[in-house]
Amino acid sequence: MRGIPRATARSMAGAPEWRTGGNRHLACRPAGPTRFICISIQINLAPDAFSVHPYRLQDPSMKAVVMRLFLCEKPSQAKDIAAVLGATRRGDGCWIGPNATVTWCIGHLLETAPPDAYDARYKRWVLDDLPIVPDKWKMLVKPRTASQFKAVKRLLGETRELVIATDADREGEMIARELVEHCRYRGPIQRLWLSALDDASIRKALASLKPGADTFSLYHSALGRSRADWLIGMNMSRLFTLLGRQSGYQGVLPVGRVQTPTLRLVVDRDRSIADFVPVPYWAIDVKLLHEGQAFIAQWRAPADACDDQDRCLNQPLAQQAAEALRNAASARVVKLRTERIREAAPLPFDLGTLQEICSKKLGLGAQETLDIAQSLYETHKVITYPRSDCGYLPISQHGEAAGIIAALGKADPALSELLRHLDPQRRSRAWNDARVSAHHGIIPTAAARGIERLTGKPRAVYTLIRARYLAQFLPNHEYDRTQADFECAGQALRAVGKQIVEPGWKRAMPEALAPAKGREAPAPQNLPALFQGCDCAVNEVILKDLWTQPPKPFTEGDLIKAMKNVARLVEDPLLKQKLKDTTGIGTEATRAGIIQGLLDRGYLIKQGKALCATPAAFSLIDAVPRAIADPGTTAIWEQALDMVQSGEMSLEEFVAKQAAWMSKQVTRCVGLRLTISGPASPAGGAAPWKKKRKTGTRKAASGTASKSKRPARSKKKA
Repeated sequence: MRGIPRATARSMAGAPEWRTGGNRHLACRPAGPTRFICISIQINLAPDAFSVHPYRLQDPSMKAVVMRLFLCEKPSQAKDIAAVLGATRRGDGCWIGPNATVTWCIGHLLETAPPDAYDARYKRWVLDDLPIVPDKWKMLVKPRTASQFKAVKRLLGETRELVIATDADREGEMIARELVEHCRYRGPIQRLWLSALDDASIRKALASLKPGADTFSLYHSALGRSRADWLIGMNMSRLFTLLGRQSGYQGVLPVGRVQTPTLRLVVDRDRSIADFVPVPYWAIDVKLLHEGQAFIAQWRAPADACDDQDRCLNQPLAQQAAEALRNAASARVVKLRTERIREAAPLPFDLGTLQEICSKKLGLGAQETLDIAQSLYETHKVITYPRSDCGYLPISQHGEAAGIIAALGKADPALSELLRHLDPQRRSRAWNDARVSAHHGIIPTAAARGIERLTGKPRAVYTLIRARYLAQFLPNHEYDRTQADFECAGQALRAVGKQIVEPGWKRAMPEALAPAKGREAPAPQNLPALFQGCDCAVNEVILKDLWTQPPKPFTEGDLIKAMKNVARLVEDPLLKQKLKDTTGIGTEATRAGIIQGLLDRGYLIKQGKALCATPAAFSLIDAVPRAIADPGTTAIWEQALDMVQSGEMSLEEFVAKQAAWMSKQVTRCVGLRLTISGPASPAGGAAPWKKKRKTGTRKAASGTASKSKRPARSKKKA
């Protein structure tokens, strides 16, 4: 280097060196038996612009000191945080600044060791080796990201203080903490808890770092989930694959703690559709006129002729009623009631609800919705953290509402009419500190200028999120519901009308004002000015010949909802009593991946929006014991993981209970003889079932029919 004395330059040749901040340090020449003369070179942009500062170092093996290290989950996140911290110089796997260094993971840099890492004999799958339960759990460095692991390990060895800046959830906590443990970092830890990645949100979070101890329980909860998944997956997959081979089934039968109960939800739904036997019923619509305005009233059949959903099952009775009504001249109002209905705005989205609505309105898959939301958060920075399980907002966030609304209006002039109706001071039920979990609802950020780059599906998803937020600043939706009961030729009729009084929050979501769709959805109508005792002319009588409908196949959005609210699907009354209504299987962050994994493995296929189980799925669910595939059992374990997070149960206790339960299942199942039909799931992971054409009817699984059993009959109309 130019400008350095020759003697110094010679002493630098081959010298050990390291870097901190903008300095390059080199141990140059001996200064006694244990001392080295070292040089610190200040590196600037110009090649000759540096200064040389000699100092003494007691021990040449001493490492450079990083004053504060920020550990992020991914490179893009690290770049955003580094920019705010002024860490703009690129180092080896990090960004370097005057007061902080920012490094990153690439998801998990470590993975739980496979069975053969504990004992080489586990490379062969043998029934007598089961169950496999590690005494001391091992983590291995992922080969694909080994270079970044080395960089993080080096920086952890050099830092005086660590700030965990991974995603603010259980998985993010585990990504960081497993490295802390593996690399034996023992220094102080703080936690950066981010809800958004725009500059203002990062600065706000930096000003209120949490003590590391506040979020440590999240790590144990995530670690418990990981170990439970390992115990079930490694042992049960080996067990049922080996049992299958004894029955001549050459392939892998993968069993997962969450994926298998999820698959059973779809299999059970498909079977209920296939086994469904339609039942005929009859309804009568009567078109009435009053003061020139037409409206529809429905016939009210006697209770003893109806099922539990008030559908008339007696055809002769319906035909007689239709004939009597057709011969009548008028219907008289015998009872009239009007009530004002007030509906509060729906909460901002949590991830599961966003996936459900995007599936229904936009036709998006669960993983596709998550990927889009993640890009809106990370790349465009126009929404807050998307993997939230909560739709509520902290009261402290309400103070930012006026600024966010102003930014949204500036970014999108099309909102100008809506903004005139908004009151930024209005505080809806969404602002509730007592209901906020680790994350608040998904809302837009003030960095709304980035929306001009959004098109297509990302723009549509963003618009849904924005509308839910803006709805919080509008009044309740109010309407008058009028119910009129009529007597006509000895028959009872009822008409229901709806008159909107205040659109309220539905101004932000025009689609919410649209009529409900579906053949059984009653059409909304405005009734004329009726009064008790008034007569309405009978204009037309329509006898409708209908069939009960089978359950609908799951869409991805429906399946996400079912996974979240699995307690409602549990039949065992004791188990149902134990489950909280909000307990689900999987997490907001993992459910989409579970569904996608079942699709990739060929256990589910998509027919339009519908998810359908394949023959291999039926075989697998029929093979495994009910306890393993029962969503209720899995939900109980999810509750236990929540107890680990809250400190009510230790990690060790949870893993021990999971291992004991799994070992009991192995003992019970080891002598089973499986009867498996359908194509095998190859060890290589290829789909065991593929549609050969893009269109066409799905082949029915063994023992099922592809269509519900609807008997043929002629339709009769009046």
